[in-house]
Amino acid sequence: MNTNIIKIKRTKKILKPDPSRVLLRPFNPGNSRRIGRIIARIMSLPEEQVELLLDEISAGFSDRHEQIDKVFLERFKQVCREHVPQKGLSKQRRMLIGSYFLAEYSLEAAALFNPSIVPHPDQTGLTAGSMRFILSLRATGEGHISSITFRSGIIYANHRIKVENPAGFLFEPRQIPNSAYEKGLFTRKLFELGLLGEFAHRIMNRLGDLFTMQELRYNINAELDKERQSKGILQNDRRAAKGIWMLARSNYEVQFKPGQQLSGRILFPSTPSQRNGIEDARFVRFRNDDGSYIYYATFTAFDGKVVMPELVETADFLRFRFITLNGPAAQNKGMAIFPRKINGLYAMLSRQDNESIYLMFSDNVHFWNEHKLLLKPTYPWELTQLGNCGSPIETDAGWLVLSHGVGPIRKYCIGAFLLDRNDPGKVIGRLREPLLQPNQDEREGYVPNVVYTCGALLHKDVLIIPYGLSDQATGFATVPIDRVLAAMHPEKG
Repeated sequence: MNTNIIKIKRTKKILKPDPSRVLLRPFNPGNSRRIGRIIARIMSLPEEQVELLLDEISAGFSDRHEQIDKVFLERFKQVCREHVPQKGLSKQRRMLIGSYFLAEYSLEAAALFNPSIVPHPDQTGLTAGSMRFILSLRATGEGHISSITFRSGIIYANHRIKVENPAGFLFEPRQIPNSAYEKGLFTRKLFELGLLGEFAHRIMNRLGDLFTMQELRYNINAELDKERQSKGILQNDRRAAKGIWMLARSNYEVQFKPGQQLSGRILFPSTPSQRNGIEDARFVRFRNDDGSYIYYATFTAFDGKVVMPELVETADFLRFRFITLNGPAAQNKGMAIFPRKINGLYAMLSRQDNESIYLMFSDNVHFWNEHKLLLKPTYPWELTQLGNCGSPIETDAGWLVLSHGVGPIRKYCIGAFLLDRNDPGKVIGRLREPLLQPNQDEREGYVPNVVYTCGALLHKDVLIIPYGLSDQATGFATVPIDRVLAAMHPEKG
């Protein structure tokens, strides 16, 4: 079939990376000795020069960051406890010292791409037939570090798409220090990781059914101290303690302030597994058994060497819970959760072998043990690699899944296939040709010849597809759903 049969419409809206969107982040210029030398130099400045320097810095950066004075003081407290007395210093000198240990990070200096789109939790105040949405985007900056940023917008009754202008200030959330861990779930994760030995059992026996990170740290240190005083710490126990602590750090919660605009909220890498980026978040609005909704996003955590699939969940895009995915089937990239349970089980698409699409079921969204082959590369435009492009979309005809295929010259295209609603292990239809492929205006970018999405949205009878343009910017396309379904060919076998 010819791709012209499916007339897909590109909108004129393009979201381009904006290097002026900057975060103020901790800057660590070296070890404790060097930090001490820098502080000593600042301490030697006369007070009148301190005030002049601080005025100059504030004038240059206050319009780029909210409450910059407060940020300076917080950074001073973090860095300087062991180097300078906390009393007897003027507020101005403390702020000046703090400023030397901060740096601006241009969040999307390199790229703003690979979006996913979900209905906004707040659908009030709209005209009839309109929908408010949240768009997640992969922002990439210095060092090719990727984070998650957001935009909000409206799809009107005539399917016109409006994206709100981004906020002027950017914010990272604060980590919730006393968020509780469930002992049963945590123990199961230790078992999956091969860490549930004698040492871990002793630690877990000290804890209640719910425990905090502080309680976990206290009990790990207490057990190690006990060993140190008696016979010395065993090497295996040292490794186990490190593994338990790493697991705790990889499962955490963060909270934004309600007054911070959605487009100013940034989920920046914050754990060792995420050190080099949070990549390609696939958000889905998931309907719970009681009819309420929660938002899940699977994403790829990258530490510079190893990729790990991880999960984040939120009900309001203010409080986010990061969770490790466990089990032998939780590996590789490109996981996408179905928007509801099927036959009482969570369902997820995955790609265990770097080239085919698999289907998984589980009774717990955190654990995935088995996978079943669903689709292999078949057509010329996807012979190198096949994967999903976001969570399945439920239609009367079945589960519509957008896919990506990699063909000659590493050209990425977007395709689609259809799964049975009650038995998604059955592929009942598939496009033989791409639904969307890079046109002449979309070929150039950080990675040429790529169109890619992490999730689309069905608005009435029209499919709304935000998509990355050659790993640099983001565009939008629309197509009536009946045209896509009509172009499906039955999948044999």
